Amino acid sequence: MTDSDDVCVLVPTYNEAETIGAVVTGFVDQGYQHVLVVDGGSADDTQAVAREAGARVVEQSGTGKGQAVREALQRHVDRPYVLMLDGDSTYRPTEADRLLDPLLSGEAEHVIGNRFADMKPGAMTRLNQVGNRVINRSFALIHGRNLVDILSGYRAFTLESANRLHLRADGFGIETEMSVECVKHNVRTAVVPITYEPRPADSETNLRPFRDGANIIVTLYQMAKTNNPLFYFGSVGTLSTLAGIGLAAYVAYEWFVRSISHEVIAFLAGSAVLFGVQLLMFAVLSDMIVAVNREQTHQIQQIARKIGDEEGVVDAGPVGEDAAGQSADVEEAADVEESTVDESGVDPAES
Repeated sequence: MTDSDDVCVLVPTYNEAETIGAVVTGFVDQGYQHVLVVDGGSADDTQAVAREAGARVVEQSGTGKGQAVREALQRHVDRPYVLMLDGDSTYRPTEADRLLDPLLSGEAEHVIGNRFADMKPGAMTRLNQVGNRVINRSFALIHGRNLVDILSGYRAFTLESANRLHLRADGFGIETEMSVECVKHNVRTAVVPITYEPRPADSETNLRPFRDGANIIVTLYQMAKTNNPLFYFGSVGTLSTLAGIGLAAYVAYEWFVRSISHEVIAFLAGSAVLFGVQLLMFAVLSDMIVAVNREQTHQIQQIARKIGDEEGVVDAGPVGEDAAGQSADVEEAADVEESTVDESGVDPAES
């Protein structure tokens, strides 16, 4: 287990008075004294309950879970490790070590808790389960990495790795954006099994399945523009090409079978095919550029780490030698001065 003093437990909240007390107490009882609750201006007693339970409470300047997380990481978190979770009592404080251990061992820089490994009855509706699986499969298809449960709110990561992510999401898309950014910036990511509990009966969810699900899908696709341009531009190019071919087939059929010409449709068909082919070519070129950029970035990071390690070794030597030399000079001067005093009985400093 890590030193709990190195961990900040980050809990974004909004109207979680019924559950936040138990969440904070659970982590305090596990030895985590740095519990940070970032509240979105709750209309209930969330802030008061959190403070009474032992958390440090700050009210975010904006709105939305994503904005709360970004503001916390930029302004309020001062520990090297961050354990992030929701304030709805669906995650177990006793499983915190599962997420933190891969960070401590150096296996990962970002750890996601897989809720599907042990999901209790009633923890997630059938509709939400279907939506989660669709989103996870879409993520694997679009971004080329299967992280099993990208919407999980129970995560652990190093503050250094979080600072490398370019987060902009304001709402529930923050977990999706984190997952995409981890793939994009080669942040070593691990997935561990966790237990997912149902919300207490008295609490209400802030999640809106259809609206938030649609926003997450759009976010996944938009972020493919820089992370997987082959899919982003290639999908549009393929659709345009197929549409053009379909229109062209219709025009050809009308011409040969019915002797009817459709000049306008033929023009649209040619334009669609041309546009699609150009997009496909652009997609391939963009993908090549991104691949080269990633390789160069990886090499630069390796060189930077190597230089940093070498400077640390080199600096330790000369500093130690200088300190030893200065110490020896001081001792030698003291011996000479003492010898002078003993022989003459007069302190040179007094004369």
